[in-house]
Amino acid sequence: MEQMNSREEYFQHTIKKELTISGAGIHTGQSVTIRLKPAEPNTGIIFQRIDLPGKPIVKADVDNVIETNRSTTIEQNGARISTIEHIMAALVGMQVDNVLIEIDGEEIPILDGSAEPFIEQFEKVGAAKQDAKKIYYSIDHNITFSDEEKKVEMVALPYHQYRINTLIDFNSPVLGTQHASLKNIADFNKEIAPSRTFCFFHELEVLLANNLIKGGDINNAIVVVDQPVTQEQIMRLSKVFNKKDVKVTESGILNNLELRFPNEPARHKLLDVVGDLALVGYPFKAHIIANRPGHSSNIKFAKKIKEHIKKYKNRQDIPKYDPNQTPLYDIQEIEKILPHRYPFLLVDKVMELSDTHVIAIKNVTYNEPFFQGHFPGNSVMPGVLLAEALAQAGGFIAIPRDSQDKYDTYFLKIESCKFKQKVVPGDTLILKMELLHPIRRGICEMRGTIYVGDKLVTEAILVAQIVKRPKP
Repeated sequence: MEQMNSREEYFQHTIKKELTISGAGIHTGQSVTIRLKPAEPNTGIIFQRIDLPGKPIVKADVDNVIETNRSTTIEQNGARISTIEHIMAALVGMQVDNVLIEIDGEEIPILDGSAEPFIEQFEKVGAAKQDAKKIYYSIDHNITFSDEEKKVEMVALPYHQYRINTLIDFNSPVLGTQHASLKNIADFNKEIAPSRTFCFFHELEVLLANNLIKGGDINNAIVVVDQPVTQEQIMRLSKVFNKKDVKVTESGILNNLELRFPNEPARHKLLDVVGDLALVGYPFKAHIIANRPGHSSNIKFAKKIKEHIKKYKNRQDIPKYDPNQTPLYDIQEIEKILPHRYPFLLVDKVMELSDTHVIAIKNVTYNEPFFQGHFPGNSVMPGVLLAEALAQAGGFIAIPRDSQDKYDTYFLKIESCKFKQKVVPGDTLILKMELLHPIRRGICEMRGTIYVGDKLVTEAILVAQIVKRPKP
């Protein structure tokens, strides 16, 4: 699957066609087949237990998590799905937003203990861009989680991308202290996905006693040996894993399993963080720092992030204006694009611009010519000029910027126009225009909003026609 470019990143994606994966669950040992199918925009990731009466649906959401003992388990409508973290991480790595996962058992196959086999299958079918925007939510302030007993510390910092740093420290002479980092989600498939799950030799007795790891295999889990073991223990494990050559090597890894990365355990912990935080249910951007993370802590942290987003998500669409930021276009460059001049040029800066949206700035001063005759002594910017300012901002999306030809734009329709606050001298207008449909036959339909700070002052749906200006 080709890497998405920055423009495609802002659209939702599903898989191009159906795919099937089979294998055993690491804890139940059951042979399971999962079938992934394309899903409509805004569906999210949903599982369906096709082996149960009524084929109940289970949505991949942190609110549905019921168990975090060695893996993450969700339950809804009387159905449960366990060990979902690796496939969830793979979907994040492939930037797939909407998919239906049919499963004929309770547990997702462990495969080789990493997310790489899922990635390989996804790459075979590819991703399909959908005609729906992908809205990323931001973190307004630091979100922290700590567990003093487990010595866990996690924090989400405001950041313009999705970045993760993890640290593990089990007081183990074999593992020591390990770090792992993911600077960009685009690096997940190669740098993080191949990392396999791990456990300590002394934990195997507990796992076996609790009827877990029935599908475990020396080749799909790294087993770290950091305490003396007896030959009797080795023989018991040989019988459980049906292996004759089980042994401990000088490296402290059971059966001389060759690590894919020197810090593979730390990278796998990062993989689990990606998969568990996918259950937040909202795409978000932040810098995650996780010290000694585990499934239980990850899920508690994910709940805090979801609560934050739900609380502030109505403010997520409010564009932020930093006057120290260098604009994409200043007033001299704007004059080369828009067919307007003083006193009717109502855009001073362009701060953001893509094929589907623009954010521009208009500084309102007392010296504006319209204040002389519009409510003298009670200066209020005319509403029609607010609509005109939005239209001019939208011109940066509608007018071809690389063409030698000149274009004019004409209003065809204004709908749902509302003026919620007065605009007065001294206000800085943040103009945001979003393309609602692809431009066809020169007709452009956009949703416009104007903010002063975080207050919405004007909103409208604008329809305009783009007309090439005749050459002289």
